[in-house]
Amino acid sequence: MNKAYLFLAVAICAEVVATSFLKASINFTKLVPSIATFAGYGISFYFLSLALVVLPTGIAYAIWSGVGIVLISVIGWVIFGQSLDAPALVGMGLILVGVVVINVFSKSVAH
Repeated sequence: MNKAYLFLAVAICAEVVATSFLKASINFTKLVPSIATFAGYGISFYFLSLALVVLPTGIAYAIWSGVGIVLISVIGWVIFGQSLDAPALVGMGLILVGVVVINVFSKSVAH
């Protein structure tokens, strides 16, 4: 795997963890989840910046945000008991298809 994609994967995972803790921080009134939120976003942006050395900004951001949306939605469903209706699932499926299309067919992506 290209190192830039490894950095991007770490950035995505850190962002998903940070967003999960953001929900748990209850408007930054809980200390540990609040600290974890700030740390997670810091790690995420640092690794995203490393990925941007190689990957085009628009491509990296599309992957980072798209995969992040899907993962945080799944976590919201599994951990926080939030519901996902059919339009939400279809929309997330389209996001994933978009990420695959970018990675498989775009000449802008470093392979």
